[in-house]
Amino acid sequence: MTRVWEWNRPVTVREVLEDLQKERSIAYTTVMTVLDNLHQKGWVRREAEGRAYRYEAVSTRAAYSAALMNEAWSASDNPAAALVAFFGMMSPEQRQALRDAVRMVQADDPDDAGEEQTAARERHREGAAEAPREEHPHAPGEAPAGAGDEPGAEAGGKER
Repeated sequence: MTRVWEWNRPVTVREVLEDLQKERSIAYTTVMTVLDNLHQKGWVRREAEGRAYRYEAVSTRAAYSAALMNEAWSASDNPAAALVAFFGMMSPEQRQALRDAVRMVQADDPDDAGEEQTAARERHREGAAEAPREEHPHAPGEAPAGAGDEPGAEAGGKER
C-alpha cells in the first residue's frame, strides 16, 4: 500500500515490482497477489488496461491514518482521557503539528471554532461550580494554576 500511496497515481503490478526489486528480490506473482488482496479489501480500485490492471488507492495515507485514530479513539470508554494520554505521548513537534491542524480546521469553519470555545467555557464553568472551593482562591483576573495548559503538560507549562 505504501508504494501505491508514494506513486500517487494508478500503477501496474510491473511498476510496483520494479520499484520493490530495487530493495529486494520479489516475484511478480507476489506483488500481483498483494494488489489483488488490497483490491478485494477495498483499499485500491483497479481498471483494466490491456491485459493488465492499473491500481489506485481509494483514499490517501493521511485519510487512512485519520480513520485509524478515530477508530481507536471511538473504542475508548473515556475518550477525553484517551486524548490526554495520547497528547502526553506526543513530541513537541507533534503537538505543534496538532495545534496547526486545529487552527486549519477552525479557519475552515469559523462558526464551529466559536461554538467549540463557547462549549469549552461552559464545561469549565460547570466543572468549577461542582468543584469544592479553594481555601485561597486565585486573585481576580488571574487564571487558576494549570489553566490554559495544553493537554500533556504539567502545571506551569512544563512538558512531561
